[in-house]
Amino acid sequence: MAVSKPNSLEAKDTTFLVHPYTNLAVHEDKGPMIIDHAKGIRLYDQDGNGYIDGLGGLWCVSLGFSEKRLRDAAQKQLETLPFSHSFAHRSHKPVIELAEKLVSMAPEPISRAFFTNSGSESVDTAIKTVWYYNNALDRPEKKKIIGRERAYHGVLCASGSLTALPYASAGFDMPVNDRFLKVSTPCHYRYGQEGESEEEFATRLAQELDDLIIAEGPETVAAFFAEPLMGAGGVMPPPATYFDKVQAVLKKHDVLFVADEVICGFGRTGKMWGSETYGIKPDLITCAKQLSSAYLPIGAVLMSEQIYEALREHSAKLGVFGIGLTYGGHPVSAAVALETLRIYEEDNIIDHVQAVSPHFQKRLRALGDHPLVGDARGAGLIGGLELVRNKDTKENFDPSEKIGPMAVEEAQHRGLLNRATPFDTYALCPPLIVNEADIDDMFDITEAALDAVKARIG
Repeated sequence: MAVSKPNSLEAKDTTFLVHPYTNLAVHEDKGPMIIDHAKGIRLYDQDGNGYIDGLGGLWCVSLGFSEKRLRDAAQKQLETLPFSHSFAHRSHKPVIELAEKLVSMAPEPISRAFFTNSGSESVDTAIKTVWYYNNALDRPEKKKIIGRERAYHGVLCASGSLTALPYASAGFDMPVNDRFLKVSTPCHYRYGQEGESEEEFATRLAQELDDLIIAEGPETVAAFFAEPLMGAGGVMPPPATYFDKVQAVLKKHDVLFVADEVICGFGRTGKMWGSETYGIKPDLITCAKQLSSAYLPIGAVLMSEQIYEALREHSAKLGVFGIGLTYGGHPVSAAVALETLRIYEEDNIIDHVQAVSPHFQKRLRALGDHPLVGDARGAGLIGGLELVRNKDTKENFDPSEKIGPMAVEEAQHRGLLNRATPFDTYALCPPLIVNEADIDDMFDITEAALDAVKARIG
């Protein structure tokens, strides 16, 4: 639709607002879809049309949009202490209790928490922490960071340098320097060789990682960053034995493992952490999104005692651990995040995810038979359908055809909101409170949307 109403919200939007992850030229003509209110797992636009939120906002709204306990927690904290910081020995009750709760829920060997405002900030902070750690150990050359092709770790200068998706880096001169290295994407469907089992694929990728570290020099490689299940790059679970083999390589070369749990954390994959789902023992964890069910911005970097001890000693030498964010650990955000974690426990959210995810995965895998679907993959309550031109050869559609966005558009017309990731992967990541009837609605709409795309392209 063209924006044509003077002084309307649509006109003001296209006049004053710069939209993230948007074709700005197209947006001026098309205009925005304005969401007016929400209830449960559904969003409603200003015309009253309702939509199932099939992506949990942006992979983040775990408890839906009507959780009164979170609204009450925010109001109570606003009335008590609307702001305080944790710089220079200051603290407050919500951030202390949140740190304690997070650490108690985290996988081994995590023992400390540092707070940020987002996943991107968490990843940037983790990178700086890795560098600070190696300076503390008098290893000034051990600074290179290894990520993976098609990874998404954020949009700031450091996190954006780890993100390996063309749409996220185009025009921004990423990576910022040669400290950032890449290894292959662990997607067996897309990158496994003919006749290669998942285990053989994992062995090959672990050898690639080992070879890269040796070529660069183990004394120069500091950390490996990985999402337990790759999210925005195409919803890609790891191949069998992948993380076991990767961790053996990292241990051999004294390279830290940073698990980016921004999407996977807090129940998305069927356990509290993706690291638990896939047998990872991280040195650091980055998290955000479902930490507060997205009701308020907050993120965290969780670290082992080994990391913390080095930070403590180096800060004593330098006089300060010189990093912090004005709103990091904001008391209102911390209070809401703490209440979110209590709800996860008291309402047995993980049990609920484990109860409904088999139905979600069954409906997802059934669409693997659709003529447009090359691969149906996922874990817990996250799934992706990779759309292909030819199921036998796995040939992708040309990006200019925008088949993934076309499927998303058809789903939106039928009352489901979601997104397409690279390689035309149609992604689904509903709030964790979704029930089986909602799941059926989502997949019924998805099947109809795919049928409509097939009819459009012939």
